[in-house]
Amino acid sequence: MTEPLHPNHERVLVPHDGLEVPVTRVHLTDGRTFDRYTTAGPERDEAGGLPALRAPWLAARAERADGLVTQLELARADVVTEEMRYAAAREGCDPELVRSEVAAGRAIIPANVHHSELEPMVIGRAFLVKINANIGTSAVTSDTAGEVEKLDWAVRWGADTVMDLSTGPGIHETREAVLRASPVPIGTVPIYQALEKVNGRAEDLSWEVYLETVLEQCAQGVDYMTVHAGVLLRHVPLTVERVTGIVSRGGSIMAGWCLAHHEENFLYSHFDELCEVLAAHDVSFSLGDGLRPGSLADAGDAAQLAELRTLGELTRRARERGVQVMVEGPGHVPLDRVPEQVHLAHDWCDGAPFYTLGPLATDVAPGYDHITSAIGAATIAQHGTAMLCYVTPKEHLGLPDRDDVRTGVVTYKLAAHVADVAKGHPGARAWDDELSRARFEFRWHDQFALSLDPPLAQAYHDATLPAEAAKTAHFCSMCGPKFCSMRISQDVREAFREKSEEFLALGATVYVEDEAGDPAPSGARLS
Repeated sequence: MTEPLHPNHERVLVPHDGLEVPVTRVHLTDGRTFDRYTTAGPERDEAGGLPALRAPWLAARAERADGLVTQLELARADVVTEEMRYAAAREGCDPELVRSEVAAGRAIIPANVHHSELEPMVIGRAFLVKINANIGTSAVTSDTAGEVEKLDWAVRWGADTVMDLSTGPGIHETREAVLRASPVPIGTVPIYQALEKVNGRAEDLSWEVYLETVLEQCAQGVDYMTVHAGVLLRHVPLTVERVTGIVSRGGSIMAGWCLAHHEENFLYSHFDELCEVLAAHDVSFSLGDGLRPGSLADAGDAAQLAELRTLGELTRRARERGVQVMVEGPGHVPLDRVPEQVHLAHDWCDGAPFYTLGPLATDVAPGYDHITSAIGAATIAQHGTAMLCYVTPKEHLGLPDRDDVRTGVVTYKLAAHVADVAKGHPGARAWDDELSRARFEFRWHDQFALSLDPPLAQAYHDATLPAEAAKTAHFCSMCGPKFCSMRISQDVREAFREKSEEFLALGATVYVEDEAGDPAPSGARLS
């Protein structure tokens, strides 16, 4: 189990509909508790693995005579799986909502039948906005233990899924260790490992090499795969006049292959065969946006939209074969054009969950692109994007380190939560209200414990007021003891109550505002 973010945090299993579902329980200083969604997993065994939570579910399902494997097939057959019930409990909703959204293709539950350690979750616009963090080795750094540590670090700060984008040597062994240690869905981009098998020469790639790689990853337990099947030969000329060309690694690899062979993308040509493989293991498609815009100037251009239409076609073909699908999106988009990106994706891809990188709302802020992209991410999520891929401060500049990963994950948890509040997701505002009450009542320890980043919140406070006595003081270093607006507000409120009691004793009627802001007669509770 990853280390809790605050001493007052505890991972607790809550009984729910015959299952035990984890939450982060925040113990408050007034004796109450507040439960939050958690991505942190349970304790590992001596070998570094997690309990096989799903093993009995999968064994029972394998004995069924109907031959249904994927969550999509089962949902269409009106079967509410344990994964659906588990995900519903985490969301605080009815399992039937999860089943119906999965059946309609508007949500997916990435859950490979070989990833029994997984704690199931759901990705869809009817549910909490999820975020993804990327990890992976490179040609110069191959350290399996280091990648497991990155996984732990990402889920500690709240990543809902993790993509292993490893290149270089030892990819299989690293991925195996990551999967066995991961309570969250793991995604990959198989073309990266396939390219390693042909010594980095894109022109030497083939369907056979790619299929071998996909089969290997499916058997290990990868839950979803980014597949750049929408980059067609006829789309490549549309990128020639772009400001930033093709910025997707997978997209550029497949475009280069198409031009080298003067043939159609083999991922498109063999897509139906690929569907059969993924269906057999219940691996979800993340249909890659290989022609996503890498600058504001290229947003919504002919190349991007041509690929998006193709992704709609592929979405329908995958669903026909029982495979769960989400669709990836941009990239770099001016803020005023962000809503149309979601609407087009939902329209052309029949409501499939939208999974976006940002988007970055401006191109002029290297070093701050986690903020640039979080602005776009909160906006696009409010309009219906189901999952956000995080961006770190190192975007466009270098390889992120641990601190960058932390900053990226927390920034994107913030963007996702802002969108959840804006969408009116049940329970989202409760978290804000709980922290606000702690702030007004000067319960500093509770403020820290309820924060997205408790260590940082406390560190900022303690930089000027480190003494334990300051944790009960009715001021911080910004206003000091005499000019704190909340302390003054409390004094005003208390004085008003005292005066009201005096007036009431004399038989007067005192009016206060009710929760709607309308006048209410004496006796109404002050909120």
